[in-house]
Amino acid sequence: VEGADTVTVELADGREFKATEIKTDPASDLAVVRLADADNLPVAKLGDSDKLEIGDWVIAIGNPFELETTVSAGIISGKGRELGSVQRAKFLQTDAAINPGNSGGPLVNLAGEVVGINTAIASNSGGYQGIGFAIPVNLAKWVGGQLVANGRVQRGYLGVQIGALSNEMASKLGVKDRKGVLVNDVVAGSPAAEAGVEELDVITSFDGQPVDGPRTLQEVVE
Repeated sequence: VEGADTVTVELADGREFKATEIKTDPASDLAVVRLADADNLPVAKLGDSDKLEIGDWVIAIGNPFELETTVSAGIISGKGRELGSVQRAKFLQTDAAINPGNSGGPLVNLAGEVVGINTAIASNSGGYQGIGFAIPVNLAKWVGGQLVANGRVQRGYLGVQIGALSNEMASKLGVKDRKGVLVNDVVAGSPAAEAGVEELDVITSFDGQPVDGPRTLQEVVE
């Protein structure tokens, strides 16, 4: 929807609706679209992406190469994948065939519940090579709820500059397994400063949840 002058949504039954309001969160590559004069809309049940396990069967639905309502099947190949183009999301990886035109389509489990939103592919050719990515539906619920309620996403703030923990720094600081986030700087007067966080601290957990890298810490704080 970015940069679009007008947005039209076409349903499977042929009805078309104009978008009257579009709220976006570029950091997670998600948007909420309000439709004009829409009623009797079919809805998909949203599942729980936190319950997914590697190997679970999933089905991708979309319009690859403008072929409407195409379905492909595969499994969850990985969880917590990071993509440089999206700042605030950790993706589900699947080998269900995802191609150009699948973006925005649902990834569903065998109960028909939406567990992800198809977003990207890793490919040398631009086509399917068995590595596709979907935004977990639990993140979409959280972002969508904030967009509807506030018009924007309000994210938690610690007040630290963080980085990945290298082998060398982990060894110097006595951290095992390189699991954690290195604090490079603390903003004066920030919540982190008030809590006593200091430069060269290593954050290994937050609110009881283990932290293995910068993106995980951001996700838990949010």
